[in-house]
Amino acid sequence: MEILSEKPRTEYKFYILGDERVFNTRAPHFFSEIMKKAGVNGTYAPYMIKSGKIGETMRELRDLNISGANVTIPYKETIIPYIDELSEGAVIIGSINTIVRKGDFFKGYNTNAIGFMDALKGAGFDSTGKSALVFGTGGAARAVVFILNWVKAKPILIAGRSPEKITPIVNKIGGEAVLLKDLAYLPFSADIVINATSASSPEESPELAEIVSRLQLPNCELVVDLNYGRTNNFWANMAKNKGIRFMDGISSLANQARRTIGLWTGIDVSQDLILSVIEK
Repeated sequence: MEILSEKPRTEYKFYILGDERVFNTRAPHFFSEIMKKAGVNGTYAPYMIKSGKIGETMRELRDLNISGANVTIPYKETIIPYIDELSEGAVIIGSINTIVRKGDFFKGYNTNAIGFMDALKGAGFDSTGKSALVFGTGGAARAVVFILNWVKAKPILIAGRSPEKITPIVNKIGGEAVLLKDLAYLPFSADIVINATSASSPEESPELAEIVSRLQLPNCELVVDLNYGRTNNFWANMAKNKGIRFMDGISSLANQARRTIGLWTGIDVSQDLILSVIEK
């Protein structure tokens, strides 16, 4: 375990911020177990932000002297005006999932992007100069497009239902727009396909499952589904049927957590430790 800072704090207080769904997340158990195994003295708990009360909640958290926080739906974008500073990546992506306290200031980061890049490296996939097809137009998709653009993947096709949702990503981050309805009938070539939507089974999206089953992907090397633990996964089935390597979102999740804890504490927790907690 590598210590990244000379004087790490000995006590930490972390929260995960969201709406009422924050009380159903497994993140508190997940991060608490990681910190316990890594010897980090800290607490991690859910903290609900009521509708229209972001500013008030952020003032409360400052008074609680928190060390940092995660941000989940639906506040990854709307919380930004209440953050004092953003990392360069967070500015471009337009959403954050991690807050770090720096003295009296809150700084926002997006570890989704770097976590995804770490996962690709772990899988031995070099994105530089490779073509990519990204499904989705939400925060996860923006993070993926940002990091693929940063490592100079090209071209990067962004697939969504409407130009209105894709165009802002293309204009701010990069990539090229393609409509989902066109994917089912036109041949598209991509070295890597990434699902950044919330749908992985036909029950979640029959329309998307049908489109994916019809994809023509000559020379595709890797299919990545950022979701994990899904049964009847049409992304995995498509990859298997075409003889393409498949990877789910577990590795990205582990690397996001590793990067987040590093930002919070200066401690580099091993990916193996984090994966052991996920498997447990």
